[in-house]
Amino acid sequence: MAVGRFWAEALGWSVFRPGVTTYVGPVGGFVWPDPVAVGIDVVPVSEPKTATKNRVHLDLATTSAAHQAELVARLQDLGATPADVGQGKVPWTVLADPEGNEFCVLEPREIYRDTGPIAAVVVDCADPRAMARFWDEAMDWTLHEVTDEHAALRSAKGVGPYLEFLRTPDAKTVPDRVHLDLLPYPGDDKAAEVARLRALGASDLDVGQGDVPWTCLADPEGHEFCVLALS
Repeated sequence: MAVGRFWAEALGWSVFRPGVTTYVGPVGGFVWPDPVAVGIDVVPVSEPKTATKNRVHLDLATTSAAHQAELVARLQDLGATPADVGQGKVPWTVLADPEGNEFCVLEPREIYRDTGPIAAVVVDCADPRAMARFWDEAMDWTLHEVTDEHAALRSAKGVGPYLEFLRTPDAKTVPDRVHLDLLPYPGDDKAAEVARLRALGASDLDVGQGDVPWTCLADPEGHEFCVLALS
């Protein structure tokens, strides 16, 4: 719950808590799937975070140098701490939330001026081109850029945060503490969607979830994700 409260205050969002999971989303009513918002679900787990950097993290957007400085200061007041992931001298600031999950507060960038508070969900990977091929087919988002070093997708409506894949030299060694949840559209058949994702290269995943209404899968580089059941 503490991590959920942190992210709600960090983003200016609300906490919705119908059960064990803490749901963090934009203030006011909204209906999923939403074309703009990427909600945050905080799920308690027994394993503490290791010293290994998360391979999935959030980048937060800012509108000016003053806004960036103010946001970094406010986040530290809320419990964030500076993090060193080997970034060296860069114009963005790397922080960690109260449980050590890394995230970045970006300097102002024109590309992120209309994303909302979350500029991008960033995934470390070995092959951005291959990841872009999979996720471009997996979701109905639009591929905006793909190179050997970086790939980016965004909602087909041209709004909200980006999903980005960044080439990194390190390999995946531990389960992701941050992962994507996919929600089928109303009228879609969840089993058919799961079968389609498997055909694209996703593999079945057992993380000890037991008998649950969602399906756990891994993308071609082993990043865990879930396909949720329509409520």
